[in-house]
Amino acid sequence: MLAAVFLCWLLCGPAHAATWTIRTQPARLLNGAPFLLQIKPPSKLASLTGTWLGHQLTFSYDASTKTWFALAGVSFETNPGVYTLDLSGERASANAPLSFTRKLSVARAKYPQIKAQLSVDQKFTEPTPEQLKEIEESKKVKEDYLNRVSFAREWSGRFIAPADAAISDVFGSERIFNSGKTSSPHQGLDYRVPTGTPVAAMNDGTVLLARPLYYEGGFVVLDHGQGLLTLYLHLSEFKVKEGDFVKRGQEIALSGGTGRATGPHLHVAVRWQGTYLDPARLIQLPLPKGD
Repeated sequence: MLAAVFLCWLLCGPAHAATWTIRTQPARLLNGAPFLLQIKPPSKLASLTGTWLGHQLTFSYDASTKTWFALAGVSFETNPGVYTLDLSGERASANAPLSFTRKLSVARAKYPQIKAQLSVDQKFTEPTPEQLKEIEESKKVKEDYLNRVSFAREWSGRFIAPADAAISDVFGSERIFNSGKTSSPHQGLDYRVPTGTPVAAMNDGTVLLARPLYYEGGFVVLDHGQGLLTLYLHLSEFKVKEGDFVKRGQEIALSGGTGRATGPHLHVAVRWQGTYLDPARLIQLPLPKGD
């Protein structure tokens, strides 16, 4: 009798849960970093969704590996610790849900502690009342557009660098403007390029924004789906308009030094469901194309 109970426990309990295979790339999750989730469920699914750190995940299916995949991330502010990934799927053979929970560990990344003293026009550190109105208008535009989340995936395969140039500043560094009047952490990646350098789309997507804003200057935002945006700042000329669909590598703008910039360069940022992630780490990820 005891043997039968033990056999049932093996077949019906933990062994069933163990048939879920969950892989992250990279294997070590870090604050401020994106990562790829690859899931093999215990049975064939019609769809798979999940939640992670308060974010909704929508998975795509890769028939070549028979896995479900999604891009996710960890905010820069997330403390080291263990966090819960919740998965929920619909079986293909029956209208019955299938769920699973896994604990994932997050470690602290080592970002360079660079305190750069930068000098910019006074209007960016001590704006006049009229300029404050412009800032507020730009803020409203960003609050409206950047918080939009389209769950249909448009990106396919690896993300590429937007320019073939040296990097002048990295994600996570601290910048101090005009002798301490204002400061902010660097939320993107800077490329050392002269004005007029072609800027390429990092992946397939739809042009969400293509207009000048107060701090950003010439500003293009691409929506790649699944809540993932890439942002291109300080541009001198637009080569696309809002609503256009673009392919990876397509020229979308020319670089410049507009907005709050100390000189000509290209600033690129990655935003995932309201969280800024390290663009350099996204470019390094080996991402599938999917179906």
